[in-house]
Amino acid sequence: MHCPTTFREERLEALHGLMRAYPLATLITAGSDGLVANLVPFSLHDGGERGILRAHLGRGNRQLDALREGAETLVVFQGPESYVSPSWYPSKAEHGKVVPTWNFTVVQVRGEPRVIDDPDWIRAQVRQMTDNHESGREHPWQVADAPDDFITALIAGIAGIEIPVLSIEGKWKASQNRAPADRQGVIDGLKADGRCPGMVDWMERG
Repeated sequence: MHCPTTFREERLEALHGLMRAYPLATLITAGSDGLVANLVPFSLHDGGERGILRAHLGRGNRQLDALREGAETLVVFQGPESYVSPSWYPSKAEHGKVVPTWNFTVVQVRGEPRVIDDPDWIRAQVRQMTDNHESGREHPWQVADAPDDFITALIAGIAGIEIPVLSIEGKWKASQNRAPADRQGVIDGLKADGRCPGMVDWMERG
């Protein structure tokens, strides 16, 4: 990933924070059938130096073949993003030397995948992911709320994935290369537009 030093994010806790906040990632494999990409919700777990990713795929998904081959695997987590209008920069009135750009946050993870066919492992992964996303709801849904034979049949149709994180890169492009007044202008412009509160939150964190 092209990443100028100004935008590089290396704090593991910050990278993990984005991955947990935006768990629907693009799973990309380069196997014998070429490049394949799918959107997959992941959960992040402790383990190793950089963490472990877990997920599941339907058994009809041909990407499983590449994963079973141990194909080169890239997982891309996309955080807040937004168009940035040059009209938001106070410096526009000073010299006019401004152009549109895009602010965004992204984490790229690489690792060696393992496909898991153990139904108990898959059930536990589904249960944990569900509990993560249902927590905080007034009436959280649980896997146990559905008939067991129904869940058992569904689990038979999916395979688990585990990817220990071998490398991780983060890019936070949030107007760090602009003067403080221009950066504040972007924050004010995004607030006025109301289009991307997530990017506003990210920029205000500093």
